[in-house]
Amino acid sequence: MEDRRSLGIGMETGECAGGPGGPDGSGLPFGCASFNQDSTSLALGTKTGYKLFSLTMVEKLDCIHESETPDVYIVERLFSSSLVVVVSTNMPHCMNIYHFKKGTEICNYSYPNKILAVKLNRQRLVVCLEESIYIHNIKDMKLLKTLLNTPSNPSGLCALSINHSSSYLSYPGSATIGEIIVYDANHLNTVTMIPAHDSPLAALNFNASATKLASASERGTVIRVFSIPEGQRLFEFRRGMKRYVNIRSLSFSPDGQFLCASSNTETVHIFKLEQIGPSEEDEAATWTAYVGKMFSAASSYFPAQVSGMMSQDRAFATVHLLTSCQKNVCTLAIIQKLLRLLVATADGQLFIYNVDPLDGGECVLAHKHRLFGDDDDDDDDNDDHNEGTGIEGSEVTVPTQAFPSYAATAALPASGPVTATLTGYSEDGGAKKGEVIPEHEFAAGPVCLDDENEFPPINWCRDGTGDGKARRS
Repeated sequence: MEDRRSLGIGMETGECAGGPGGPDGSGLPFGCASFNQDSTSLALGTKTGYKLFSLTMVEKLDCIHESETPDVYIVERLFSSSLVVVVSTNMPHCMNIYHFKKGTEICNYSYPNKILAVKLNRQRLVVCLEESIYIHNIKDMKLLKTLLNTPSNPSGLCALSINHSSSYLSYPGSATIGEIIVYDANHLNTVTMIPAHDSPLAALNFNASATKLASASERGTVIRVFSIPEGQRLFEFRRGMKRYVNIRSLSFSPDGQFLCASSNTETVHIFKLEQIGPSEEDEAATWTAYVGKMFSAASSYFPAQVSGMMSQDRAFATVHLLTSCQKNVCTLAIIQKLLRLLVATADGQLFIYNVDPLDGGECVLAHKHRLFGDDDDDDDDNDDHNEGTGIEGSEVTVPTQAFPSYAATAALPASGPVTATLTGYSEDGGAKKGEVIPEHEFAAGPVCLDDENEFPPINWCRDGTGDGKARRS
């Protein structure tokens, strides 16, 4: 899906087990899985609640929160803050926003139809229904714009850039062909329409700086990258020619130099975004380089479709999973100063691979984590997958002092409205208790969204149907 960087991305979007549209009835414990905007956290929605994991180390996976909200099919965390958005199958029209570290609800918001996807950055929160999109100001949840009568989008496919200074939103412009609408969610106007593919869209995602947008169609054979906001085609990568596939997720590396794509096959592809321009010495050294040069020169004499096929680049690096036809979501992240590929699969496992940014090739499995279930259940799988690699599976570390569940706090008296002037927020991002808040963890402006000890600055919400009913936590 997935974003997400998304993307954050649900595991159906081919994104997650059940994905944006909810559980698929397969009996899997997953409802969804999504990485946060900078891939420092993984959120899982299950039949019994949701979990949040920290992704700061390869060998250790910390479960930083567990809830008891049942049948979750959308869960999105805002960067490393305590703000989390949850939608469950029990109330698919209602979005709940929680301060998970206090175990309390900040607000909830209702919509006329089923919620299919939620995307957020430090300025905007976007809710996608099948034929409409709602754009909110994340600091007070004021409804800024409703995009009505959008083309039918039953999977809730959309992407929101994590760069809040631009806040570009992309979504399908047609239900029959691969048109992309790029919308400026800050200035509330359409930027461009990109004729990306001949068949309907299956996946979208922005890079971190919101200067590139990757897309794939339902055929899944070609992945294209466009410049933003111009909408010019920059790269075209061929995932495969032998068969059509369902692209599960697309994700750029933090520096925007690599793009990974997972599908319903066993192969995850990583493409390198660079213009091929070998030196004269390299060209003279190999027959392959000579033939490549001749093909490149000859391509200008062929029809556009043929020359385009000749100029497409193949995968720079790959990963081969144990099974195919399994829903998954992938992302590229820097963990412990190295580039890693992370793949969360619908059977409740997280695979972390090392990526060689210079030579590419087959990525090496660095670690496998079990996200839920008894350890004994996966022992045989660990042995089979890690045989000959020296890699061992690991247990998930759960904090000894768990945060209160929402069920445990539901009976507490409702608190008053929370304002942005609460102790702990400072004008410049500031510090508290001697610990400086990292620069990437606070928003531009007067309010820090990531203070662990206070609420994010949302104090009330209106009903999404527009009847003006206020709801306070």
